[in-house]
Amino acid sequence: MDMSSPQDKPFDIPKRLVWEAYERVRANKGTAGVDGQSIEDFETDLKDNLYKIWNRMSSGTYFPPPVKAVEIPKPGGTRTLGVPTVADRVAQTVVALALEPRTESIFHGELRYSGVGLGSGAVTWAA
Repeated sequence: MDMSSPQDKPFDIPKRLVWEAYERVRANKGTAGVDGQSIEDFETDLKDNLYKIWNRMSSGTYFPPPVKAVEIPKPGGTRTLGVPTVADRVAQTVVALALEPRTESIFHGELRYSGVGLGSGAVTWAA
């Protein structure tokens, strides 16, 4: 029996999608979130951590933890950024990877997203 898409899960999230999301988060590096867990710490129990994300997302019981507030200096002050945990970055990337193919046709090639997060260049007009 293939355990990657059991019939009793309300959301069909292939395990390979969770793995691809993890690989993207790992390549992007980043700092630990509010739980203090780095990517290296997350990898010490990688199989179980990815399984937990897949299981909770597939069953509809995934809830993101709080984000870590980080002050970034800006001219004339600071800006507060919210840093998600490694697990939540993986979960967010799973959602982005799942939605992108379904929403791309809606924009008929007029909009292109250059990243999961918002920021400079997040949405650009296609030539």
